Amino acid sequence: MRTGVRLAVDPGTARIGVARSDPSGILATPVETIRRGPGDLDRIAALVLEYEAREVIVGYPASLSGAEGRAARAARAFARTLARKLAPVPVRLVDERLTTVTAQQQLQTGASYGRRGARGGRARRSVIDQAAATVLLQNALDTERRTQLPPGELVEGTP
Repeated sequence: MRTGVRLAVDPGTARIGVARSDPSGILATPVETIRRGPGDLDRIAALVLEYEAREVIVGYPASLSGAEGRAARAARAFARTLARKLAPVPVRLVDERLTTVTAQQQLQTGASYGRRGARGGRARRSVIDQAAATVLLQNALDTERRTQLPPGELVEGTP
């Protein structure tokens, strides 16, 4: 198992959920939600520097059939742009099917979910975006530990 902090980003059309691993690459935790638009890539780059991330994982929403639909093409384009911005830090696309559903289910069963006011509107979506990035990253870390191979697909243009 490789060591070092990994950052995961779950890009949506309005927001980007971000999570990070511990330096041992064992446990994923939420970081923040970034509003999609001007400055979003700069914020991700700043987080890569802040956490000294060795790699960035981007959620890839393949369809259940495995085909590349519109959302998957958008994620791939986002990952390529991010890879150019972050070079030489590698960027990998990792299957994120059902991470948002899993995150919502986990949040709904959590004791503090309702008490923090995360049930309504923007706050809830922001928490779900971070939780989805955390699920994505934890799945990637667990896959790497199980297979002894880096997860997903290395994005073109990264080392």
